[in-house]
Amino acid sequence: MAPPSSSCSTVHRVKRNLLMRSTWSELNGAMGDLGTYIPIVLSLTLAKHLNLGTTLIFTGFYNIVTGAIYGVPMPVQPMKSIAAVALADPTFSIPEIMASGILTGAVLLVLGLTGLMQLAYKLIPLCVVRGIQLAQGLSFALTAVKYVRKVQDLPNSASLEKRHWLGFDGLILAVVCVCFIVTVNGAEEDRCLRQEQDEEEEEVVVISRETQVRSKMRTMRRVFFSLPSAFLVFVLGVIMAFVRRPRVMHEFKFGPSSIEVVKMCRHAWRQGFIKGTVPQLPLSILNSVIAVCKLSSDLFPGKDFSVTSLSVTVGLMNLVGGWFGAMPCCHGAGGLAGQYKFGGRSGGCVALLGAAKLVLGFVLGSSLAHFFNQFPVGILGVLLLFAGVELAMASRDMNTKQDSFVMLVCTAVSLVGSSAALGFLCGMIVFVLLRLRDWTNGKPLNAIWKHEDPNEPV
Repeated sequence: MAPPSSSCSTVHRVKRNLLMRSTWSELNGAMGDLGTYIPIVLSLTLAKHLNLGTTLIFTGFYNIVTGAIYGVPMPVQPMKSIAAVALADPTFSIPEIMASGILTGAVLLVLGLTGLMQLAYKLIPLCVVRGIQLAQGLSFALTAVKYVRKVQDLPNSASLEKRHWLGFDGLILAVVCVCFIVTVNGAEEDRCLRQEQDEEEEEVVVISRETQVRSKMRTMRRVFFSLPSAFLVFVLGVIMAFVRRPRVMHEFKFGPSSIEVVKMCRHAWRQGFIKGTVPQLPLSILNSVIAVCKLSSDLFPGKDFSVTSLSVTVGLMNLVGGWFGAMPCCHGAGGLAGQYKFGGRSGGCVALLGAAKLVLGFVLGSSLAHFFNQFPVGILGVLLLFAGVELAMASRDMNTKQDSFVMLVCTAVSLVGSSAALGFLCGMIVFVLLRLRDWTNGKPLNAIWKHEDPNEPV
């Protein structure tokens, strides 16, 4: 039995991790991950009969647990490579999807527990990680623009005709949402500077007793710039979904979906590993573990996460939920960047999102798919756009021309080849060649693999 002091310390840490600095900001931040979550889960629900209720319940539970453990808006996202294979291959059904998720989770768990993931984290250069992040961010942004410009057939992952300017899911609606978010949020540095200017102006008011009109203008400006922009845009999307099809209310069925154990034969395990696990593993290792760890240290300098813990949590999530039909999940640098962009700063951000998922999963279950099928895809594209831009901006710390070159090679190959693994391989080869070139020019041997962040403490 653990000593009382240890139990009290754990409870105190969980409370501190879930403590929210601002309820509205954290609620707004929770919306930053929905641009990737809803399209993928909805597509698999409609095309492959994924149990939406079960997925909501399990991912909601994962959100709350990871928020309590890490104390930052650690996202829980669907595994994108497995989802892409499932949507493209008619023979890749629910048993194969679950088998691939379980196997991917098992490999990540082993890598974490044996320390191999920590070794990979130390050996992989920062410029290569930044290349993967930049590629993923630009990929999100390009997908977002596609969502906004063209009508989407999500179950078939296809773009149809150009979107009309008018309508409940028109271009004008998406453009207005983009302008609103840019006006309210802007860049994070701009927002901080604006708050400092407001504080300085307050001091001036106290000293010189400014007029009441200017005081009211300043108050109105502060209220406007503190609006939960992403949350309001999401609420607008909910309203539009009901307006587009009012009868969707009658299609709701109250009560959770039945949770059943998925039966997986030997063929499902084999196909799941070959078609799902093999292409998913590089993306999970790079973007779900290593890139998330790097990005977390950038966004939250006081929080130190090990790749071992991230690898273990991703592994356990899939080893638990995969047997019951929950979509294979992982963490993601894009989701973390998106939630941070919109104001998420604590574990309470994702805990709020997790609680909402649990309520929806238990109350409405899989019948919620009828509603999400009416949700404006253009608004999802707007949320995804800002998440992608925020993730891509993490690569701005490449100060040397050599590191920037490696990063851009990695990014270009990842985008053109649609493979993070291929981009990673090319980036590593270029990095090694450049380091060997430096060595032949007289640099010491121990500097060949020196790629630490200059701001990182020794």
